[in-house]
Amino acid sequence: MEIRYASHPQEVKAFDTSRLRQEFLLETLFVQDQLTLTYSHVDRFIIGGAVPVNQAVKLEADTKTMGAATFLERREIGIINVGGRGTVTVDGTAYDMESKDCLYIGLGAAEVVFTSADAASPAKFYLNSTPAHKNYPTVKASISEASPNHLGALNTNNERTIYRYIHTGGIQSCQLVMGLTMLKPGSNWNTMPCHTHNRRSEVYLYFDMQEDGNVFHFMGEPQETRHLVVRNEQAILSPSWSIHSGVGTSAYTFIWGMAGENQIFEDMDAVAPQDLR
Repeated sequence: MEIRYASHPQEVKAFDTSRLRQEFLLETLFVQDQLTLTYSHVDRFIIGGAVPVNQAVKLEADTKTMGAATFLERREIGIINVGGRGTVTVDGTAYDMESKDCLYIGLGAAEVVFTSADAASPAKFYLNSTPAHKNYPTVKASISEASPNHLGALNTNNERTIYRYIHTGGIQSCQLVMGLTMLKPGSNWNTMPCHTHNRRSEVYLYFDMQEDGNVFHFMGEPQETRHLVVRNEQAILSPSWSIHSGVGTSAYTFIWGMAGENQIFEDMDAVAPQDLR
């Protein structure tokens, strides 16, 4: 398990590109037949990926880092499949997962196993986990069952649909909020106008990008912005004091996960584009 520590905004002002990538970019999430995990000290977020191809992959705790015998002993987890069809088995109950299906698993589940239906087109399970204080039931939702919200317009290059899976009006959780945003072809901006929310941190996974595509992800304090070049299926850690917005060389999809003080999706501090520097 890789460990990332919190960074102060005053310190980040002096980071060069290499240091920014080292602290905030997760470059390798999906490795064949492996579980990859990163532990962030910001809101105790764990981000990971599982790609079962030739064998099943188990969700296992890093006992030294987590101080727990099983991964979900004191945690909850949200899982979204960004690959081919697969299955997540939770304590003996199997949940078939198509692309963009979401599965929430609550506190206390003992065994979680990932498999793919076809090794030639394996499932890619993206994971967001946060500490939990109460057990909520395991729930699966397809994208057709998520709460959609259409925003933006083509003339501002940001026509998109937000799909909320784990939130106050959908799948219940202790603190995890999770969903995805799909940009309409012809649009390439996300979260612009941008915002911060000092009450919670956020993680972005960019995917469904063209092979030679990039997203230029903007971060930092509104008057001290920086950027990171992101490739397909890479993630960004966004601290609470930072904006989180991006523009791609073509349309793409991204998964957002949040944790912190509350679960109110609309709780944010807007930043006008003319105030950015």
